[in-house]
Amino acid sequence: MTEKSQIVTGDALSVLRRISDNYIDCCVTSPPYYGLRDYGIDGQIGLERTVDEYIYNLVGVFREVRRTLRPDGTLWINIADTYSQSRRMGGYAKKKELCLIPYRLILELQKDGWYVRQDIIWNKPNAMPESVKDRCTKSHEYIFLLTKSDRYYFDYEAIREPAVGFNNRPPAGSRGAATPNQRKRKGNAKTFRGGGAYTNHGSFNNSADTERESHGNSENETGLRNRRSVWNVATQGYSKAHFATFPEKLIEPCILAGCRPAGIVLDPFIGSGTTAVVAEKNGRDFIGIDLNPEYTELSKERLESAQEG
Repeated sequence: MTEKSQIVTGDALSVLRRISDNYIDCCVTSPPYYGLRDYGIDGQIGLERTVDEYIYNLVGVFREVRRTLRPDGTLWINIADTYSQSRRMGGYAKKKELCLIPYRLILELQKDGWYVRQDIIWNKPNAMPESVKDRCTKSHEYIFLLTKSDRYYFDYEAIREPAVGFNNRPPAGSRGAATPNQRKRKGNAKTFRGGGAYTNHGSFNNSADTERESHGNSENETGLRNRRSVWNVATQGYSKAHFATFPEKLIEPCILAGCRPAGIVLDPFIGSGTTAVVAEKNGRDFIGIDLNPEYTELSKERLESAQEG
């Protein structure tokens, strides 16, 4: 499979095996939640007899994802937890217990060779109310950032957020300069890239007195800061979908940070097509896969509507 920007109907594992090694830049996906919904398709993930089987199947899918990723590729997984209703959970979860599915999955993916780089909390300001009275209402899910290697593509500047309390004033005791780029700072080699500095040309200077220019990207100079690990994003429905959909604002940072411009974004569980829509809007190609032909048709319709503006 070499055609870019396509949505394919089929089993995720089978379709992934048709994608070349080191072809994909970034994968952003939300696997079917365990035991939540029967989509009426044989072989669907999420209706396994136990959580162990569910996680085993997902690990197999993501093993193929890792093969298709470039060496500097990233994987972003959104997955929610569930509460045990019976002994279906494999014998280790009592009734009413939280199954800890996100953690079980991520630990198995780590064992399988992935680098687990970060857990991100998706906080839902408009979370659905619950009738429970013996615990708090659940209002968050998880996004995990995993990578194929310890060096990977990540454009942190593309997803910076407004700094709290920004006042555009230099720190106390600092000297002014005509422009931010004219301000130079002495570096302490012990705390700068492990004892040296990378120059603009990529060479390494191990001098403790290395001077480096400020490029105007500190919080105090730009009013922006590195994005935090709690993302406040309201849930977003789609009128033609009868199931939960990715909010576009949730996955846009994943694509902007994790996929280089004009790169290829993969979603092996494309659902209503949000990943494809966001990739298209941000100048990335995409490959979307879903077992249910109704969902792939829905994704194509939604993508066409987005392209028409």
